[in-house]
Amino acid sequence: MEMLIQGITENWTVWFVTVVLIVAAIIDGAILKVPNWLTFPFIICGWLHWTLQDGISGLGYSLLGTLVGMMLLLVLRNVGGMGGGDVKLLAGVGAWLGTVVTLYAFAATAIVGGIMAFFMIWKSGNWTKHYAMALQILEEWKTVRNPTKLSKIARERKPTMYLLPYGIPMAIGSIAYFAYARMLV
Repeated sequence: MEMLIQGITENWTVWFVTVVLIVAAIIDGAILKVPNWLTFPFIICGWLHWTLQDGISGLGYSLLGTLVGMMLLLVLRNVGGMGGGDVKLLAGVGAWLGTVVTLYAFAATAIVGGIMAFFMIWKSGNWTKHYAMALQILEEWKTVRNPTKLSKIARERKPTMYLLPYGIPMAIGSIAYFAYARMLV
């Protein structure tokens, strides 16, 4: 117990990010959306924290982390592959924990998201539909090349899809990485 309390006090930023990720996952699981009232203050408070902590260099650290977190998911968001709340949530992780941790958290998130998607498809029992849809999406990305048109196509297709609330794998993957990297203790 004493080790846990010491871990929380010494690594409070990681614990804070963990709590925000859990809240986001719960909300995303319930309404398929990570709300702006959670993500915007999350990002801005990360900037403020690092500015107060380390001045301009701290702000630079936080801004770079925000940019990296945002760019990792922005391409998928721009073609309709995920929501803007997911992008802002990972940007918030970057604002608080910087570039390197965000890259590792993203990698863990991608693995967890892939596993969850596999099980969702398996559970649906409709492999051929999902395989055909994946081929169709890849072909659209190859031929359309216009993010606005791709996003419109994805929005039209969305009601027919089995959606993965990405806040859930983001929370699981990121927190698993934090634990693996011993950032929580």
